[in-house]
Amino acid sequence: MAESPRKNNHGGSSACSGEVQVEFEREVTIGSSSSGGELNNKEAVGSGSISNYGCNSSGTAGNDLPKVNNSPVEIFNSDKSSQIKLEKSKTERHRPNNILAEEAVQIFDAKISVQQKLKLLNRIATVKDDGTVEFEVPGDVESQALGVGSGNVYNEAGDEPLDSTELQYIPPLQIVMLIVGTRGDVQPFIAIGKRLQDYGHRVRLATHSNFKEFVLTAGLEFYPLGGDPKVLAGYMVKNKGFLPSGPSEIPIQRNQIKEIIYSLLPACKDPDVDSGIPFKVDAIIANPPAYGHTHVAEALKVPLHIFFTMPWTPTSEFPHPLSRVKQPAGYRLSYQIVDSLIWLGIRDMINDVRKKRLKLRPVTYLSGSQGYESDVPHGYIWSPHLVPKPKDWGPKVDVVGFCFLDLASNYEPPQSLVDWLKAGTKPIYIGFGSLPVQDPEKMTQIIVQALEMTGQRGIINKGWGGLGNLKEPRDFIYLLDNCPHDWLFLQCSAVVHHGGAGTTAAGLKAACPTTIVPFFGDQPFWGERVHARGVGPAPIPVDEFSLIKLVDAIKFMLDPKVKECAVELAKAMENEDGVEGAVKAFFKHLPCRKPEPEPAPMPSSLFSISRCFGCS
Repeated sequence: MAESPRKNNHGGSSACSGEVQVEFEREVTIGSSSSGGELNNKEAVGSGSISNYGCNSSGTAGNDLPKVNNSPVEIFNSDKSSQIKLEKSKTERHRPNNILAEEAVQIFDAKISVQQKLKLLNRIATVKDDGTVEFEVPGDVESQALGVGSGNVYNEAGDEPLDSTELQYIPPLQIVMLIVGTRGDVQPFIAIGKRLQDYGHRVRLATHSNFKEFVLTAGLEFYPLGGDPKVLAGYMVKNKGFLPSGPSEIPIQRNQIKEIIYSLLPACKDPDVDSGIPFKVDAIIANPPAYGHTHVAEALKVPLHIFFTMPWTPTSEFPHPLSRVKQPAGYRLSYQIVDSLIWLGIRDMINDVRKKRLKLRPVTYLSGSQGYESDVPHGYIWSPHLVPKPKDWGPKVDVVGFCFLDLASNYEPPQSLVDWLKAGTKPIYIGFGSLPVQDPEKMTQIIVQALEMTGQRGIINKGWGGLGNLKEPRDFIYLLDNCPHDWLFLQCSAVVHHGGAGTTAAGLKAACPTTIVPFFGDQPFWGERVHARGVGPAPIPVDEFSLIKLVDAIKFMLDPKVKECAVELAKAMENEDGVEGAVKAFFKHLPCRKPEPEPAPMPSSLFSISRCFGCS
């Protein structure tokens, strides 16, 4: 396994601290649902990223993060008889170092009540001023003592590799993909869906309306899910952590999640919106930000397979990407902490859907949120050459490889771009995709100055962030609106971006040294993986983006040794087919379909020995 994403630099401190970035509503008022199904239980909205928001440990997760307001998070039980607070840490405040291993392990104990677990979380977790949640576990305890140790270490020889999986004939299925996030989240599932169609299956990709043309153009069926990725992205970037920065922010993410959850069941069973062609789902593929995917699968009694671009299955090899844990003993625990805190934020909406739409009993547990079943198969969409499969992930978990959608072959670049590329050396790409930038003019100025100081040409992708408003044209700068990364990055010497999984994959596949400027979510995780692999500098958090740091990063990427590492990694990834790997994983874990009952044999007048012996 490559080195863990965060070095242990805690020194001799007696406790390990992790900062779990989750989203909470600040004011909690529990009461009966109002008319029309509106929710009064305004608990925290635990989500992950936009491009992969947080979710449960089964895989409802997060990729991007948002700032915090100053009031404490209050969580009440239904009868208001007790009050639990996850308080904001005070400056210079020190938590008492008295969290015992046997206490921490109670989070995993199904016999412990929700209220007891809430109290335990209150002791372990503290909401910080920057929107993160700090938790402590004993610094001298081994992870096994927490009950969340390495778990089963599986022998990979006994874990059938996907390459050896033979794709046996499976009768045509109607498959729905429930995908929430940005374009980068949707794109790999389009590739997977197209391959499933090649095997004779009917595929409906249910995602945000913003991506309808993208999906239909690829030849897949489309169904609209709730939620607007632009609203989600704007919220996350503005708030910096998952906690809202003011009262006006409280309903935003909550309403988005509610829209998503309530749109899942229709996506699985309603006719096509445009053609009216009936649809009845046989199997569900989902990414974790869909939130309610496990519950819909439970209600419809169909198999579910979760795919994601970031780790969401507990492991002792690295911490949850939305956490900040310095000590390996806390790595596995970090997944449970994130899962539990997120569940506190969305359980009222989940149970509302279960009761009103899915006709299921509400779930009241804290651990294993959202009806997580340990036997739900998971597939992770990244190259094992970048992040090998952890040894404590069992046969139900696969690392399938990056899933690329070929957009380059049909792309016709503008002549002005072709001419500019031919006019000089390979440029450095700088862009942040669909993430809005807080101060685009200042960031543009820094980018231009850094390129000028290092003598490099650069392509600036304006994206949703509004970069590239130059006071006067510069011949070493080309401003770009949109372009397929699989074409563009081949024309570049290096890339600077936010660290979305898809963009990271495209840059590495093109053998580009990479600098990641993470905004939130799992983006720091990918920045650290890139740095650990030697193909880029340490990530530059967007709040720390400066001229000096960008200049240093560019110089780092221009080092010939870094380029050699990038070429080596690209060659290792060359023969990977993540799309085929994902399809094989899906088929491998698909439950055997019960054969249709054979028709009763026609009555025969012939003498039957079996009938004579009562064996008919």
